Amino acid sequence: MKLAVVGGGSTYTPELIDGFARLRDTLPIEELVLVDPAADRLELVGGLARRIFAKQGHPGRIVTTSDVDAGVADADAVLLQLRVGGQAARQQDETWPLECGCVGQETTGAGGLAKALRTVPVVLDIAERVRRTNPHAWIIDFTNPVGIVTRALLQAGHKAVGLCNVAIGFQRKFAAHLGVDPSQVHLDHVGLNHLTWELGARLGGPDGENVLPKLLAEHGDAIADDLHMPQAIVDRLGVVPSYYLRYYYQHDAVVRELRTKPSRAAEVAAMEEQLLKMYGDPALDEKPELLAKRGGAFYSEAAVDLAASLLGGGGSPYQVVNTHNNGTLPFLPDDAVIEVQATVDASGPTPLAVPSLDPLFSGLIANVTAYEDLALHAALHGGRDRVFKALLAHPLVGQYEYAEKLTDDLVAHNREHLAWA
Repeated sequence: MKLAVVGGGSTYTPELIDGFARLRDTLPIEELVLVDPAADRLELVGGLARRIFAKQGHPGRIVTTSDVDAGVADADAVLLQLRVGGQAARQQDETWPLECGCVGQETTGAGGLAKALRTVPVVLDIAERVRRTNPHAWIIDFTNPVGIVTRALLQAGHKAVGLCNVAIGFQRKFAAHLGVDPSQVHLDHVGLNHLTWELGARLGGPDGENVLPKLLAEHGDAIADDLHMPQAIVDRLGVVPSYYLRYYYQHDAVVRELRTKPSRAAEVAAMEEQLLKMYGDPALDEKPELLAKRGGAFYSEAAVDLAASLLGGGGSPYQVVNTHNNGTLPFLPDDAVIEVQATVDASGPTPLAVPSLDPLFSGLIANVTAYEDLALHAALHGGRDRVFKALLAHPLVGQYEYAEKLTDDLVAHNREHLAWA
């Protein structure tokens, strides 16, 4: 089995390598190719990756290359974890929207749209290269904004599934509160990427006892702390929103907070500098503790699980993925991309049935889906007017004057990445 990771020079990658090494019986990789244009980073990450495999006795071969075509050739699955423009572009995404009093964030709002516009053309080019070299390969997308990027891939006819680590993070935290193995916790996870709610937490499977009310009663304060939200919000909802709902439910408070502290991009850039120095130490043969603060917790377990199921192996029977709606949420178009529990096998994911949603949730899902449709149209076809319409449709922008200014700011800060600009 051959896997390729595009964006393999990311400081995330040792987390993924550790999972591949520990879970080699689930996903028996013979060759792993790390693909990245940044040769200096790739050398450091690749060296650590080989040492992790060696320490844990993994027999697989790790190859590094800057050649996408060579890297993905004959791969059974290709994982995408790239960041167009790097942390410098992220820094911009997180700052210029604040000038309008709008949230500055890399996956939602105006910053998220900027990232989508930079990313979708690059991902589609890579996917076409995969299709030319191996049309049967699965593409697993971890590149944000996952929902929009996955929709672009599926719309272009690629064998693609989107992946996020939010759900597996909740599963692990809920299992720890309950004192059970994470495999025993099944989430009623519903929504769009970075716009989801845990409507239930069931023991043993989709038909098991819903213990979410017990979790909220006994651990509501800890759950709310993890979300950086007041417990009153979680109690009032009666379900657990993802951390990203904070940008909607507490928008103005978050803007005030973001204006008074360093950006997350600045924090991550400093952390990456430290991590890369660590990765260059020939004595380091395991992922460092600092990596846990970088983000992407449990990404490796989710990725191994998904790849194993798609490639006919022994993945979990139910997994949270991003895939076509196909009637799962009846108020959305079939080709919308949703994030829900699904069964996954070599033919791809099949979403599980979802209970009727409260309008409090379905209304926001429908609104953001409309934005994502406009955002994808802007990413594929370009043009200031398309960018403006996407911003006007986004509930975190929504005002004419803001959309006008943010459109100009977005184009100005991203001109080098937008062919049409």
